[in-house]
Amino acid sequence: MAELNSTPNANRLHIGIFGRTNSGKSSLINLLTGQNTSIVSEVAGTTTDPVYKAMELSPLGACVLIDTPGIEDNSSLGAQRLEKTRLAMEKTDVAILVFAANFQGSFEEEYKLLENFQKKKVPVLCLINSFGKILGEDKLGETISDRLHGDRNALLVADCSEAGGAANRSSIIGALSKLMPEDYDEEFITGSLVKEDDLVLLVMPQDIQAPKRRLILPQVQTIRELLDRKCTVVSTTTDKLELTLSRLKEAPQLIITDSQAFRFVYEHKPTESRLTSFSVLFAAYKGDLKYYIEGAHFMDRLNEQSKVLIAECCTHAPLTEDIGRVKLPRLLRQRFGAGLQVKVVSGTDFPANPAEYDLIIQCGGCMFNRRYVLSRIDKARVASVPMTNYGVAIAHLTGILDKISLGRQAR
Repeated sequence: MAELNSTPNANRLHIGIFGRTNSGKSSLINLLTGQNTSIVSEVAGTTTDPVYKAMELSPLGACVLIDTPGIEDNSSLGAQRLEKTRLAMEKTDVAILVFAANFQGSFEEEYKLLENFQKKKVPVLCLINSFGKILGEDKLGETISDRLHGDRNALLVADCSEAGGAANRSSIIGALSKLMPEDYDEEFITGSLVKEDDLVLLVMPQDIQAPKRRLILPQVQTIRELLDRKCTVVSTTTDKLELTLSRLKEAPQLIITDSQAFRFVYEHKPTESRLTSFSVLFAAYKGDLKYYIEGAHFMDRLNEQSKVLIAECCTHAPLTEDIGRVKLPRLLRQRFGAGLQVKVVSGTDFPANPAEYDLIIQCGGCMFNRRYVLSRIDKARVASVPMTNYGVAIAHLTGILDKISLGRQAR
């Protein structure tokens, strides 16, 4: 269960910086941030783990800059470092691929990265780091240009060192702004379910799993959005739902509940009030709602021999009645048999090939950006494994999936 302050970066634009050791990646992130964010050294492999720096970059807005280890790391820990780089790639909304102009060898590793990003439709800025030198006819630039496809990629020559100064920084940020995904930051958590002046009731049980004196992140983000959309927001706990409804002069246009209380709220809500859950909203906001619904219907084929993976994004210490480790497994075994196998992973632990599982149930995904959650869905699709999420799964298991409001089917 994610706390308010545990992941301030989840909804920021993630800009990943990739390239070989000593190509100028760390110098670039320092140039962009105007700070000594990463250590700059001539010693190969100075950056051993991805460095994440959250900041505001005008006109890009709220960003996370990711400085990654060199892609050709052959050290004793190279494999582990490259795995961290692969994970950073899965989180990257816009990539900067740095080419060192003074490098005399082959750029095949860079070209493989470029091909991978383009295949996944991730915008790429190919940046030739000139190291302050004047480049003439640049065959490297011509080769890179020949490999760029589509209008969401660009090539730029700039000096990434501190000597590059404001002019180069401005050029790089200007090039990045042209690569921004067209629909970035335009989606609402609540989709089309609300409009200005709507009354929205939030049902938020503060049980043992809730962080002390804090709200969990999906609740905080939803409240903020509803206020921005000029809605009237009322909050209550499950045990006070009926009392709260009796005090309202009119029925709420929408009720958003914790998925664990889905059935109770459905049975006690006004007929005219639409109902959804925080997790169902995040199924569309962070994932692929259509695919999740298909996965929920697949649950009916499970049996005692089935194997289910429950994937959480946060790494909280589980307590009594934890939804992922206790409640969902119990619901599944009650429906499909006590022998059903359930494995729980958390954080960024997710199998590269999940083919051994019959179903994957993903949490809401509030801890990570949408790009990363979609990378998990892609792995499930490639392995032909159905996938759903907490809210959609619980709605299906309690028999109300066709009775709740989804807002949108997919993006």
